[in-house]
Amino acid sequence: MRTSERTAGAGMLRDVAAIGAAMVAVGASFGAVAVAAGLPVWAVIAMSVLVYAGGAQFMAVGLAAAGNPVAAVLAGLLLNARHLPFGLALGDTLGRRLWQRLLGSHLMTDEATAFTLARPAGELRRKAFWLAGILLFVAWNAGTVLGALAGGAAGDPAALGLDAAFPAGLIALLLPALRDRDTRRAAVGGAALAVLTTPVLPAGLPVLLALAGPALLAAHRLRRPTATPEVVEESPVSPEPVPAGRKESSC
Repeated sequence: MRTSERTAGAGMLRDVAAIGAAMVAVGASFGAVAVAAGLPVWAVIAMSVLVYAGGAQFMAVGLAAAGNPVAAVLAGLLLNARHLPFGLALGDTLGRRLWQRLLGSHLMTDEATAFTLARPAGELRRKAFWLAGILLFVAWNAGTVLGALAGGAAGDPAALGLDAAFPAGLIALLLPALRDRDTRRAAVGGAALAVLTTPVLPAGLPVLLALAGPALLAAHRLRRPTATPEVVEESPVSPEPVPAGRKESSC
C-alpha cells in the first residue's frame, strides 16, 4: 500500500512539475510585459502574489496601460467568474476549516482544478489539489520575479509557443473525465459555443457561455427518473404449532 502511494505521489509531482515549468516561463513573460508597460517592480510582484489570476493579469496590465483601469478591474472580474463552478466542484476537497477554504480559493486555477478533478474523490484528490495549488503558485510568482527583474528579455509568450502549453496540459488532464458519454457531450457543446461566440463577444464572455454545457448536463441528470426500490413482498406468517398436550388459550 505504501509503495503504491509513493508511486502515485511521484507521478503527481512529475505531472505538476511539467505544468509548473511552463508557468514559470509565462510568469516571466508577464513580469517583463508589466514592467515594460510602466508598472513598478514591487507592484508587479504584489499583483502576482495577491491577485494570482494568470490571463486576467495580462489583460489588466494591457487595459491599465491603455488608460482604462476601471475596465481592467471589470474585465478581470468577468474573466475570473469561471472560478465559481470551480469552487462548487472542489468545495469538499479544500477542507472544512475556514483558513483551508480561503487559502484553497486563492490557489484555485484552471490547471490546479483540472489536475485535481482527474483524481478519484477522497484523500488522493485532496493531496493532488494542495500539491498542484502550492507548486503552481510558487512557479508563477518565481517566474514573475525573474521577468520583472530581467525587464523585456522574456518577450512575448506567443512567440515561443508557450501560449499553447496550458491548453495542451488541460486537455491531457481532462481526458480521463471525458470517458463518460454525457460529460463528453457537455464538454464538446460548451467548447463549440465558446468557439462560435469568440469572434463576436468581448474577452471572457465566451468562457462563461461554455458553462452552458455542464449546466445542461446537470439539468439532464436531475430530470432522470430515480430508480424506485424494489418492494419485497413478505410471505404471510404461519401460526406457530401448538405443542402437543397444551391447549391454546383463548383471550
